[in-house]
Amino acid sequence: MLSPKKAKFRKWQTGRKSSARLHLPETRGISVAFGAFGLKAMTPARVTSNQLEAARRALVHSAGKTAKVWIRIFPDRPFTQKAAEVGMGSGKGDVQGYVFEVRPGRVIFEVDGAPEAMAREALRKAGTKLPLKARVIARQ
Repeated sequence: MLSPKKAKFRKWQTGRKSSARLHLPETRGISVAFGAFGLKAMTPARVTSNQLEAARRALVHSAGKTAKVWIRIFPDRPFTQKAAEVGMGSGKGDVQGYVFEVRPGRVIFEVDGAPEAMAREALRKAGTKLPLKARVIARQ
């Protein structure tokens, strides 16, 4: 799974899950820059490193041996969770993993070196592993 090697702060504050800012379209990373086809997010979500790895594996498996895959996001935001059946209080829970806050319009994966039909199908399969609605786009 993807996770940062070193973090300046071990635990972050939660932030706002359903704020209006999350639904605003992304301004960075919105076009296909490296490959020929990309997977673009249409809805906001917090993508965990496990979900990202599952999507990457599905993408690499179905794109073929000649395809080159780029991951355009990196999960660097830690999320915490308290242990099961532990009472309220006594501090924040331990870090369980890392997430990336995806806003609509962000390109998540890119593929090059595969036929168009195969690349589109591989990206569609990878999109089903993520907790958001995504669509396949081509380079302009």
